[in-house]
Amino acid sequence: MKILKIENGNGFFVEKSTGDWKKIDEIDKAGLLSLLDTFLSEDVEMDSPEDNHLANEVHVIVYQHILNKLQSLSESKSSFKDDSERRYFEEISKYSSA
Repeated sequence: MKILKIENGNGFFVEKSTGDWKKIDEIDKAGLLSLLDTFLSEDVEMDSPEDNHLANEVHVIVYQHILNKLQSLSESKSSFKDDSERRYFEEISKYSSA
């Protein structure tokens, strides 16, 4: 699933709940959490800014920052997921059975 794309010089992120693409400079906390959740739970694709031109300087900064954070997280993706599940196991169990 593609979560970040570059099209017509603009950066976009997918809003998982609706499947709609929104401009990267409109991302909020919920959008970031959705990207993170999708990134951790699925195989994802992201367009590279080196291969595609971003014309808007704000899009360049925001897109590159999110891409870099997700790429660095991918190096420790499995350990991050395991640590998170261990840390919140009790809470997850409590609310899953409710």
